[in-house]
Amino acid sequence: MDKYKNMSAFVSFQDVKKVYKTGEVEIQALHDVNFEIEKGEFCVIVGASGAGKTTILNILGGMDTLSEGKVCLDGQEISAFPKKQLTDYRRYDVGFVFQFYNLVQNLTALENVELAAQICRDPLDAAAVLEQVGLKDRAGNFPAQLSGGEQQRVAIARALAKNPKILLCDEPTGALDYNTGKAVLKLLQNTCREMGRTVIVITHNQALTAMADRIITVKSGTVVSMVKNENIVDVAEIEW
Repeated sequence: MDKYKNMSAFVSFQDVKKVYKTGEVEIQALHDVNFEIEKGEFCVIVGASGAGKTTILNILGGMDTLSEGKVCLDGQEISAFPKKQLTDYRRYDVGFVFQFYNLVQNLTALENVELAAQICRDPLDAAAVLEQVGLKDRAGNFPAQLSGGEQQRVAIARALAKNPKILLCDEPTGALDYNTGKAVLKLLQNTCREMGRTVIVITHNQALTAMADRIITVKSGTVVSMVKNENIVDVAEIEW
């Protein structure tokens, strides 16, 4: 496939390779990974389990380092950051949403969101963000008093309160039932459209590609296709 070298792209992976070493054993997780994502796009990275999706997300999120190549976000080569700068990058520029919510159980919904806001340079108002995700009336509840979908909304609010440049979501509906999962995806799509936030969702579910501006397909550790979607549909129209 063609190599993508547009330096104006908001996110770019250029010839990225990742090798994990265990003793004398080497496992190649990624090779020849090339793709771009524009600012404000809703991007779905899709592929089977073990294809390399999470490794890509972890490198982009500054949680893992690459073996070869270059990764840039917003004009900065994050793959060249030293450890301290990488920590700052994770802290200020990236919002994470995982399959499991990772909420602090002895803090209320509002306090969980405030916790993230406290470590950032230019955070959004925690109460306002909770209201945006539809949890104004649940701000004083603890995680154990919330449904799975509500807990995931708190996790999204926590990520958004950081006011990050990019929102990275790893199987965000994996622990949710069908209807709740749809509601969470709609929230993420709205976040992208209304706030102009760049949102990347990784999933094994091909059906979710229909809601994306950009679809990146990963197979056996490399990108096999990158498609700009001209026929985006609303989440409500998607069935899986």
